[in-house]
Amino acid sequence: MTAPPGDLTLITVAALWGAGVGALLPRAVHRFSVPWEERDGGWRSTCPDGHPIRGWLGRAGCRHCAERAPDAGPESTAPASPTASRAPGGVGLALGTAVVCAALAGATGVRPELVVWLLLAPAGVLLAAVDLRVRRLPDPLTLPLAAAALVTLGPAALLPEHAGDWTTALLGALALGAGFLVLHLVNPGGMAYGDVKLALSMGAVLGWYGWATVMLGTFAAFSLGALYGGALAVVGRAGRKTMIAFGPFMLAGTFAGLLIGAYAA
Repeated sequence: MTAPPGDLTLITVAALWGAGVGALLPRAVHRFSVPWEERDGGWRSTCPDGHPIRGWLGRAGCRHCAERAPDAGPESTAPASPTASRAPGGVGLALGTAVVCAALAGATGVRPELVVWLLLAPAGVLLAAVDLRVRRLPDPLTLPLAAAALVTLGPAALLPEHAGDWTTALLGALALGAGFLVLHLVNPGGMAYGDVKLALSMGAVLGWYGWATVMLGTFAAFSLGALYGGALAVVGRAGRKTMIAFGPFMLAGTFAGLLIGAYAA
């Protein structure tokens, strides 16, 4: 018998998975949070004292000099970006990932695509945290995420009781990527190229549930971004040319579209 979408055990397991994986993200966030002018291969490979930083999972910082990420406290020696204070720390990453995974489990139920959503969700949280810090979506994250979404949805489409369509996921990725590329070419200052690459993943996961979900998620992303920009303008913290990190709003719109698409499927 198929468990109902709101099965408490499923939601609890998904939340524990999210919390466990999210707790391992601080080092990856720290290493990928490299400003454009300081980027070295797309990620941070050394601490300010020149010691190598190895590995991607676990606590942020350099084990040689006890360097801490900006979210570790006032003793930090790492250079902070203008947006570093708004990026979540280890507890925030674990809690945020747990909430996202639990919500996806509640909406999707035991359908096979849930495994895909739970695998992709931590990467989305990681991307949002990095973009909040340095207004940058690294290629080593965005491009593999799009490929991973399509590759993992392929087997899900072959399993019984799935509620999506892989072909529409592929077309959604291409359509949304092309649409964002046009926006980038028309206004490079308003739509960064990293957002174009993230749009491929966004279109793939939303396209799984159909074109209506693609449009809904895209509308949610632009609406949330516009509301945030408008709020900053009202309080005098932003002007017409102020750049904001759009990646988190794209991911939030994708999350909202997925929840609604999964419930409606």
